[in-house]
Amino acid sequence: MTRIIFLVVITCIVLCSSVNGQNWKNPSERYTNAYKKYIDATCPIPDDDIQHFVYFSRDRESIIDHPLLYISRFKGAQIMYSWRALETEKGVYDFSKIKEDVDYLKKYDKKLFIQLQDVTFDTKYKAVPDYLLTEEYDGGAVFQYDDRGKPEGWVAKRWNKKVQDRFAHLLMALGKEFGEVLAGINLQETAIGVNAKTAPDFTEKAYVDGVKNNMLALKKAFPKVTTMLYANFFPGEWLPFEDKGYLKSVYHYGEEIGVGLGGPDLMITRKAQLNHSLAQMHEGDFTVPLGIAVQDGNYIGKTGADEDYDEENDQINSSRKNLVPVLYAFAKDFLKIDYIFWVNQKPYFEEDVISCFSK
Repeated sequence: MTRIIFLVVITCIVLCSSVNGQNWKNPSERYTNAYKKYIDATCPIPDDDIQHFVYFSRDRESIIDHPLLYISRFKGAQIMYSWRALETEKGVYDFSKIKEDVDYLKKYDKKLFIQLQDVTFDTKYKAVPDYLLTEEYDGGAVFQYDDRGKPEGWVAKRWNKKVQDRFAHLLMALGKEFGEVLAGINLQETAIGVNAKTAPDFTEKAYVDGVKNNMLALKKAFPKVTTMLYANFFPGEWLPFEDKGYLKSVYHYGEEIGVGLGGPDLMITRKAQLNHSLAQMHEGDFTVPLGIAVQDGNYIGKTGADEDYDEENDQINSSRKNLVPVLYAFAKDFLKIDYIFWVNQKPYFEEDVISCFSK
């Protein structure tokens, strides 16, 4: 009997190590070489059904006379608006800037895709209204920290039910005003640098539940346009080894209620992204739309959070390879993406993206 069990175990190890023809022994490396299938991709980008948008972060003024207005492949602009800017006082909303942008883009047959900001990566800037920063809402927001324990910004207390309720009110007001004219709206990424030590009222479960509550509120407020959550990482979980089901449950929940899913940073060689948001998109069978953002640094294989990311010096590297073709091919074939948001970062957008989308 012992010999039989031993043979079964050995057989399982052999079979498991060769699933799908892979020779990897470490499950965290199963997609490490996936990008190599696309390294020969070239421009121009072929016609497709993907919705391509240009991402401006909060730099909304840059849409004025921007090249995207004259290139038919781009459906419009994705602009970030902070909760703080939209709700000036409790229950008092100012959507004038959104209306200006909707109207301006409409002149060129383009649409607006909103990214709603409740998290910042600057310790000097809080994205939530002042009234939330009170005892009634347990402070409303807290510092988030990087891997070295250094504060890197602020995050709304998404795990606090009173904060969730106010966020739902904002979403309903936005939906009432723009629910049929937008291309879509997405919530910021789920990755935050918070734990029970830095925020005593924080728990992992409450955070996951809070994210789901915000997703449901988003869908209820915008039933007629694309809704999306950037679901990439969760505190307390690191896939594939520390799998608590947080990220997977959010992807399942999005499919269940009709909220699209995706993430920031199209990092096709980085194990962290490959094992989290990119793996969920690749492995899942979704009817909801999937989206991926090409953000600052991604055009040269980095993210803005990388310690070696130096925007000024990186930009003068004239020997760089144009990664747009391989990023596009990976997103289209490996991720089966529906939306790509190309950041308006100089000089890469002008030199790399436009050259691939202009015939």
